[in-house]
Formats: sequence, C-alpha cells, structure tokens
Amino acid sequence: MTEMVMPRLSDTMEEGTILRWLKADGEHVARGEELVEIETDKANMTYESDQEGTLRIVAQEGDTLAVGQTIAHIGEGGDGEVPPPAPRPEQPEPAHAKPAKAEPEKAQPAPGERIKASPVARRVAKENDVDLQKLSGTGPGGRIVKADVEAAGEASPASGAEKAGTDSIAPPASVEGVTAAKGETSVQELSRTQRTIARRMAESKATIPDFTLNMDVDMEECVALRTQLKELAQPNAPTYNDMVVKASALALREFPRANGSYRDGSFELHSRVNVGVAVATEDALVVPTVFDADTKSLGEIARETRALAERVRDATITPPELGGGTFTVSNLGMFGVTSFTAIINPPQAAILSVGALGPRAIVLAGGPNGGSEIVARHTMSLTLACDHRILYGADAANFLARIRELLQAPASLTL
Repeated sequence: MTEMVMPRLSDTMEEGTILRWLKADGEHVARGEELVEIETDKANMTYESDQEGTLRIVAQEGDTLAVGQTIAHIGEGGDGEVPPPAPRPEQPEPAHAKPAKAEPEKAQPAPGERIKASPVARRVAKENDVDLQKLSGTGPGGRIVKADVEAAGEASPASGAEKAGTDSIAPPASVEGVTAAKGETSVQELSRTQRTIARRMAESKATIPDFTLNMDVDMEECVALRTQLKELAQPNAPTYNDMVVKASALALREFPRANGSYRDGSFELHSRVNVGVAVATEDALVVPTVFDADTKSLGEIARETRALAERVRDATITPPELGGGTFTVSNLGMFGVTSFTAIINPPQAAILSVGALGPRAIVLAGGPNGGSEIVARHTMSLTLACDHRILYGADAANFLARIRELLQAPASLTL
C-alpha cells in the first residue's frame, strides 16, 4: 500500500486544494494516468499517478492540505491493508439530526492531527470565530459540517445575550449614510493564486528595501530590425519584449548580482540566467520562465515566450515552467502605460518594467552647423526595481545602462 501525499507542484507552493478527483474511490489506477486536479499558488494542475493499484481517497474535493499531507492511498485491492474508503462528500443532514454543541470538556485531537471538517464548515468557523477542536461532527465519519458550526455559534456567549445587546445598538446616522452611499456590496473570494500573489507582494514590500532607476531607450534601431524580421518571419517575428528579454539576459551574464538573490545575510549567485516573463490572465498574473535565455537566439526566445503565454491563458502551463526564474520582465506597454514600477518577485534581486514604445521628440546632436536638433524618434522607458541588499546604486545603474546599450545597437541580439 503506497501513501500518496500532496505534491509540491511549484517552488513556492506550501499547500494545495483538491479541485476534482479524476478517478473514483476504489477504482483501479494505472501508472501515469491522470488522477487529480490540484489548485496551487500559481495555477491549476493535473497530477498523474506514479503508482498502479486501487485508489482509496483520503482528501475530499475542496479540502486544502499542506504539502506532504496524505491525500490518498494506492495499492492492491482486497489485500487486507487497504484503508476503508474515504467518506463521500457530505449530504444534506436530515431534519432530526442533532447538531453538535460546543463541548469544552470533549477530548481534543492530538497535536498535528487534522480536524475532519468540510471546506464550508471551516470557512463559517473562521468567519464566526468558532473553535473546530471543541466540536464533534454529525457528518459522515464524524466530519464537522456547516450545521455543526452554526449551532455552536448560536450557543456561544458571543452570540447569546451579550451579542444581542451589542447588535441592538444602532450605528451613528453618519455611518449608516456612508454605508448606504456605497450601494449593495458583494464579497468576492480570492482564488488560491490571487491569495498567494497578495501575500508574496505584501511580503516583498514589507521586507525588501527597494529602490528604482529609470532610463529612456532610443528604440529606432530595434524598430528597423523588427521591420526586417517581420519580412522574413511573418507572423512569428520577435516582439520588442522578446528583444528586451534577450538584452536583459545578456546583461545579467555580465552583472551576476542582478542575477542573484539575497538570503539570510549572504549572496546567492546563480549560474543559469532564467528570465521570467509576466503574463496577465483574466484574474491573476502568472510568470513562466525562459530558461538559459542568455544562450538562446532571439528567434528561440520569441517562439518560447509565445508558446508559454498561450499555455498560461489555456491553463495548461506545467509546474516546471513556472519556477526557477532568476530575473523578471514585466511589460505594460501594450496598454499604453509609459512607465511604471513593478514589485520585486522574491527572492529575485530585481525586476524590469517596460513601458510603451512610441515616437517622441528628443534632442539629437549633429544638427545644422554642428549643433543639436529636435527630432521624432521611437523611444521606450525602462524602470528597474532593485533589492538594495544585493544591488547597489552604481551596479544597478551600469546594469540598466547595459540593457539600453544592447537595445540601441540590437544587431548583437541576433548573434
């Protein structure tokens, strides 16, 4: 009998949610067969079985478990060692079912033991500050269900006379007016991906002493190069963002700290240059990785980034394609944004924000009589956000200047 645990499907994954079992409890599973859909911090993934045998489900659909916790067993049917089938998803309780009450004297689960409760029951308990450890469930196998939590909440002191007293106090009229002015309010729960993005971005701003640098890039030569490439490779010509990825990768090879991380009082310098490319989905931001971008041709980067973006939007991206990044490029230029500052994706040292490319008036030397003249040139703004613990001002400025230099003479990007 083999224990199947919640797999780590990304380098930042701490827990996962069972979305859907693709095999039924007690059904035979072949090695390599798609088994379960899991929601991770980055995407929804389909996990394949690495064992063959009879499936015994432990974690139900909707359950959230930490990486390494048991979600099922796979083994030979009828060998006497197969655990009993897991309880099926809860059914509506009969009207005569007696809901559980809060029982402080009840024996508590052992430390570390998972409390058997439905996802809805857990959410209701959290919203109403009900301790699940003090409840006994009326669901299948003693599972705590929504009715158990609601009954416990009604019996608690906070929901009794004391709560009734506070509820009877009307808020000030001014507060009522402000609340009414907002109209009807609905609450939208965040997906696991959105919650992870929120947590990691908050951690980044709270823990990383960052600073930003901005440079304008004359993209006239890149515009000319892309015009030529479109004639040769239409419609799969490299985009301007592909050129930025390639230029960044070459510059990262020359400035190893920009390709590193600060961790626990030391610098981690990575031997591979893996550039993450931010891709916007309907309700989140996913960053697939172009591995070894410094060694790939501009055409290879173009084909790979296009394929990765399609898999992100189709929700077919795989865990290995979302991890291992050492630097990130985020582009909002296609939305007309001229410049912005992206938030560093920890533990990376920096992130490059790319603004809109367009013709702008600039002062160019070499005008009439040896002076200067105002001309229209295609320019683009680059903003580099840096972790000051590993990248200092001068190094970061030289790194960003090298990216600009490569983009203003883009022939080197095609080598």
